[in-house]
Amino acid sequence: MIGKIFKAYDVRATYPEPLNEEAGWLVGYGTGEYLKKNNGGQTGTVLVSRDMRPHSPGLCKALSDGIRATGMDVVDLGMCDTSFMYFAVPHLNAVGGVQTTASHNPINYNGFKVSKDGAKPVGGETGLKDIQAIAEGFTGEKPEPTGGFKEMDLWAEYRKYIQRFLSPLTKPIKAYIDGSNGMAGKLVPQAFFDVENLEISDIYFEMGNGFVHEPNPLVAENMIPTQDGVKKIGAQLGACFDGDADRCMVVDEKGGIIGCDHLTAMLAEHYFAKDNPGTTIVYDLRSSKVVEETIARLGLKGRKGKVGHVNMKAALRETEGAFGGELSGHFYFRDNNYADSGAITFACVLSVLEANPDKTLSELVDPYRKYPQSGEINFEVEDKVGVMNLLKEKYGSKATVEELDGVSIDAFDGEGWWFNVRASNTEPLLRLNAEAKDQATLDGLLKELEPHLGTPAEGH
Repeated sequence: MIGKIFKAYDVRATYPEPLNEEAGWLVGYGTGEYLKKNNGGQTGTVLVSRDMRPHSPGLCKALSDGIRATGMDVVDLGMCDTSFMYFAVPHLNAVGGVQTTASHNPINYNGFKVSKDGAKPVGGETGLKDIQAIAEGFTGEKPEPTGGFKEMDLWAEYRKYIQRFLSPLTKPIKAYIDGSNGMAGKLVPQAFFDVENLEISDIYFEMGNGFVHEPNPLVAENMIPTQDGVKKIGAQLGACFDGDADRCMVVDEKGGIIGCDHLTAMLAEHYFAKDNPGTTIVYDLRSSKVVEETIARLGLKGRKGKVGHVNMKAALRETEGAFGGELSGHFYFRDNNYADSGAITFACVLSVLEANPDKTLSELVDPYRKYPQSGEINFEVEDKVGVMNLLKEKYGSKATVEELDGVSIDAFDGEGWWFNVRASNTEPLLRLNAEAKDQATLDGLLKELEPHLGTPAEGH
């Protein structure tokens, strides 16, 4: 049963079945043993924290008891956003940390995001399978917790840490923020309400009683409150955070949603390039060609990253790049231990506005909104590998073929288009992203591709 709760990047399932306090203890025990081994067999301190879900306190307590049963000490940071953990693990020189959260999932879900030393992510190929094996192999009576336990409040230090990424605001900026009834309801007041010249209007900052809308800013309808709010109050920008506030989607002063690839290009140029000449920018392989073009124009190095936060963080750490952006709304920062942060993303956008007082956010972003894109389109198909092989065969002679993540076929310089097709890990789905130099070329490409890809999937 416990095997059902382990996913590619974290532990995630519905509560109370199959994820409950019993399973939480086992995850804690497996995590404690894994982190001890990763620490050369020595005990150390493991941090725990939790989001605002009603079952998070009980699950976090069970997790802590399991960790302490391995002899590891536990420090409980309380209720906070997931990115708090990425700050706290190195800050306290802990051997690892675990956030109890289900991110953007509905209220009846929960889970655990595990980090090891240095806030390195623990995913399926980087330790999570080891934790699963230990948890599944546990039998007998539970050992008594022998590790120590204490609670710690690091909010003052975390606030200073986030504001390091924020330039002093010399003129008033008005922002509209949707907290999605998630951890932004605590994060934003703690980190930004005291910032001089920043006026924040907020919606859905209430926590713990469910979600007015799904806490997933990738879904267009969930962005409507932010878009409407920005236009209603005349804000210079808007932001919508996901459930555990490690993701942030940004809206310009017109209410237009800024694509995460376009935001990656804008931040690379206006925030990172000047102070980090020649640095590497890691970008989601589904990103617009404008990201690649911007990086080249600035004399920076580009590195395509596989989809998924574990992959993006690994690529950024490997290259020691300053910044990375993913289409999911995760943005990664070298100076944040190569980890993602919704709060730091928001601070960086504010800093760009401060540095360009004569321009609106849409004027700063519009140069990157250059090529028409399909967005991600999902297709139901049983033979995913067969379809991808067919695409390679059909287009390989007139395009560059890359298999970093699924199949990317690039004929941009000749035919004026490129596309990527990736297989879902868990469902019989193929995910298509395409871009072209003009809308007519994109429409023609999609019309040509769709018969090969299966049935368009509703609700994905």
